[in-house]
Amino acid sequence: MSAPIYRHEFKAMASHCEVVLAGVSAEEARRLSALAEAEVLRIEHKYSRYRPASLLSVINRSWEQAVPATSSPLAATAVICDAETLDLLDKAELLFQHSGGLFDITSGVLRRVWNFKLKQLPEPDALQALLPLINWRAVVREGDTVRLPVAGMELDFGGFGKEYAADRAAACLLEAGVTSGHVNLAGDMHILGPKPDGTPWSIGIRHPRHPEQLLASIPVSAGALATSGDYERYFEKDGQRYCHILNPQTGYPACYWQSVSVLAPNTLIAGSFTTIAMLMEEQGLAFLRSSGLSFLAVDQAGKIYQESQDV
Repeated sequence: MSAPIYRHEFKAMASHCEVVLAGVSAEEARRLSALAEAEVLRIEHKYSRYRPASLLSVINRSWEQAVPATSSPLAATAVICDAETLDLLDKAELLFQHSGGLFDITSGVLRRVWNFKLKQLPEPDALQALLPLINWRAVVREGDTVRLPVAGMELDFGGFGKEYAADRAAACLLEAGVTSGHVNLAGDMHILGPKPDGTPWSIGIRHPRHPEQLLASIPVSAGALATSGDYERYFEKDGQRYCHILNPQTGYPACYWQSVSVLAPNTLIAGSFTTIAMLMEEQGLAFLRSSGLSFLAVDQAGKIYQESQDV
């Protein structure tokens, strides 16, 4: 008889989330799932830009507490960050470098003019006015503090926050002795270990144009799988699709790939690399091939590119 599989569903980060566990009792599954959910919610409360009390909101509001000096320009207050936040800022720096500046956590300001529910293009002047606020290189880090140098700048961990939360929830479960199951935060998945009989989990990747169909089913025993695509939040206008993955240098959406999926050792790497590949447009294929990771990508013509590596 196969071991029972326990599923715990919850809502976090405006997304459907799930913890799947096997090889444990029902009582243990409930306790462990609550542990994982609590870790995801902790990260959401700490870093969500939509929560006024979050650390990121405190940093982004630091201009409100600034006091103009009589002989110098107005400067935002430096905010002290803990070790976890400093580590995430270090990761943001690495991703910025690795992407040639395309992965920029100051680009969240673009949401001020892009509203995918309204299905309207932003006014060009309004969009252009935001571009000078996007500049990770300008963010001032001194010791354990961070300061935004230009009024209106913001930090936004949306590009890797959910992936980081998946990794942290998985780490809590692994530390608790879990050896079989996975954490799934809206498709960003960290696999804890194979099924109790040693066989891999079959992880489906949805078709970017036919949501009722699977593009592929990937066998995964450990590691992480993430997908970025132009179908998650988008609208179409005059035959053009505009998705939520925005290029920080132009302010406009990426448009070359329908979807990119990456298999990596952890979810943060997998998710970040899918986003970078989307933003790199046609050059994203060379980037994926040079990464040494397994990937599955679909361009706008529907052509599929796939390479498998040992993860």
